Amino acid sequence: MAIQTKNYSFVRNKLLNKEELALLDVREEDPHAQEHPLFAANLPLSRVEIDAYAKLPKKSVPIVTLDDGEGFAQLAAQRLITLGYTDVSIFEGGVQGWKAAGGELFKDVNVPSKSFGEYVESKRHTPSLSAQEVKQLIDAKENIVVVDVRRFDEYNTMSIPTGISVPGAELVLRLPELAPDPKTKVIVNCAGRTRSIIGTQSLINAGIPNEVNALRNGTIGWTLAGQELDKGQSRKFREVGEETKKDAAQRARSVADRAGVKRTSLNQIEAWKAQADRTTYFFDTRTPEEYEAGHLPGFRSVPGGQLVQETEMVAPVRGARIVLVDPSGGGVRANMPASWLAQMAWDVYVLDGVNNSDLMETGSWKAPLPILPSIESVDAKTVSTWLKTDSNTIAIDFSTHANYVKGHIPGCWYALRSQLGEAMKKIPQVDRYVITSSPCELSLLAAQELQALIKAEVLVLEGGNAAWIRAGLELEKGPSHLASLPLDRYKRPYEGTSVDPAAMQAYLDWEFGLVEQLGKDGTHHFWVL
Repeated sequence: MAIQTKNYSFVRNKLLNKEELALLDVREEDPHAQEHPLFAANLPLSRVEIDAYAKLPKKSVPIVTLDDGEGFAQLAAQRLITLGYTDVSIFEGGVQGWKAAGGELFKDVNVPSKSFGEYVESKRHTPSLSAQEVKQLIDAKENIVVVDVRRFDEYNTMSIPTGISVPGAELVLRLPELAPDPKTKVIVNCAGRTRSIIGTQSLINAGIPNEVNALRNGTIGWTLAGQELDKGQSRKFREVGEETKKDAAQRARSVADRAGVKRTSLNQIEAWKAQADRTTYFFDTRTPEEYEAGHLPGFRSVPGGQLVQETEMVAPVRGARIVLVDPSGGGVRANMPASWLAQMAWDVYVLDGVNNSDLMETGSWKAPLPILPSIESVDAKTVSTWLKTDSNTIAIDFSTHANYVKGHIPGCWYALRSQLGEAMKKIPQVDRYVITSSPCELSLLAAQELQALIKAEVLVLEGGNAAWIRAGLELEKGPSHLASLPLDRYKRPYEGTSVDPAAMQAYLDWEFGLVEQLGKDGTHHFWVL
């Protein structure tokens, strides 16, 4: 299939004109993180069919696929066309073509958000304290409160002593009751820099009376200072009273208004859902628990702090419209993230006037999926028996490497769907292969491709890994039987508790250089309140 190509000037003009464009880096996350254009969102070839309809809701959006010469861009473009997308092209010359045309390349993940955070600090000189200064305050039992603005699971892995988990968008709502005394100093931390800068500046922008400082360089800075982190903590924010909620709502609305955030209504969004010539994302920015208890149809659960940190992971169409809603927090958790998205040059709206009776759906968000291939399946107990008694049966798991390491079927092989041909050279040849994954839908796609490569019987584990766990069957942990390199996950230098200090320092040095890179790139349209 001949697919048209697009060049650097086409992409750059789209970005400069703030027109809709999905520039998709279809390599796995690790190669993507090594170098990519600023607004190239990572949508790996392995997951195109699973993620496309949620991330690219408008079928006519201009899409340009990008790789580094592996041939993934062509394959991804073909899959997107099969899914019904009508304006799909391949970026001419891949990543090296971008570079040769004079384009700036960025390292790491979530680069638009991280570079924006550095841009904010450079313009606003966001106040911060060093790890040593914060430790002295804690040791002296000074009147301070430490708030950790990462996801709870990150906080639980490692945290600053005395720190309380208050994910970013919750700050303006929750802090007044965590630090009711205006003389209490507030320290905001994350793993590195971005979320603590944005969190600190959020409180300052909202006019919180307390002195607020970021913990400079987050848990990385704390570790590099030779100071001990806590592990396994579970201190969380609590519910707040109506007066607190009302005051926070006014503060957040004022910040959103100053940032030029627009307002919308339920009637208007119904029209937008049906709009053929514009991409609109609908996000509920409350906690996942609140979302599951009741939410608006068509809205995806994306807690506000993570939305600002990882915007391109859920909204890869640059130039799209974004609608946020926070029906139970007085709008605070929609207005504060919206104020940041507006400064990141998104066309952003907050949905007002939502009543509890409008929250008609319950449960977790379900990704919209295409019709998936029909593959013969087998139940978990049967697979377990085969693997124990039949040496001619092998299981292959196409989950993320991180999930595979946490727990997989004993003896099962790990493989990446994008590397299937290479992986099968390492996996022994047998008469029967059972394919599994999380999510289970991925196994249907992988099984179909495997069946085209080999003559052996290919089945899928009915319900995937979740069904195996529900059946109470044994799991094996660790990175055994790797048929593919774990390219699907870039090892972030701020995750986990056993990171090389040199890698941490290199990460900080990289962050400090982002503002200069933004200037060279010139397509961002960022501004600061």
